[in-house]
Amino acid sequence: MTSEALAHAESLIAGIPDFPQPGVLFRDISPLLADAQALRTVVDAVIEPFAGQFDVVAGIEARGFILAGAVAIAAGVGMAPIRKAGKLPRPAASVSYALEYGTAAIEMSDDLEAGTRVLLVDDILATGGTLRAGQHLLDELGLQLAGTAVLMELVELQGRAVCGPVHSVFRV
Repeated sequence: MTSEALAHAESLIAGIPDFPQPGVLFRDISPLLADAQALRTVVDAVIEPFAGQFDVVAGIEARGFILAGAVAIAAGVGMAPIRKAGKLPRPAASVSYALEYGTAAIEMSDDLEAGTRVLLVDDILATGGTLRAGQHLLDELGLQLAGTAVLMELVELQGRAVCGPVHSVFRV
C-alpha cells in the first residue's frame, strides 16, 4: 500500500455535521467502502502490524462489522461479532460503557475457545469507551487480545488514554 493509496482512501471519508445529534461530526465511511481499491488499502493497513498474530477478528457493531469481516477474509481467519445489547441469541458476557453522546452496552457469545488470539476492530476511536468495553468482553471470555485496530482515530478526544495502544489507519 502506498501513501497515495492511503490518501485516496482517507479522502473518501465524508464528514456529516450534526449527526446523530447537534455538535457531532459523523465520519461516513460508506464512500470508502464502495471503492474496492480504497477498501483493500485500508484492510491491508489494518492487518499489517498484526499479521500472523491473531486467529480471529472481532468486530464491534455496526460499522466495525463491515471492516472486521473484510479484515478476516483478507487474513484468512474467522470473524466474531460484538453486538449491541439484546441482539445476540446466546450472549455470554455483557459490558456497559459511556460514549461521547450517551451510554450503551455490548455483548459477545462464547463461540471461541479460551486463549484464542483476537484482533479487535472498529471503525472509529473517539472517547475509547466502546473499544475498552470490547477489550473487557474479550477478557471476560478468556480470549487473548492480539491487538486493537481502528480505521480512524479522533485524536482530540484522547481515546487512547481509555483503551490503551491502538493501531489507527488514519488519525484526525
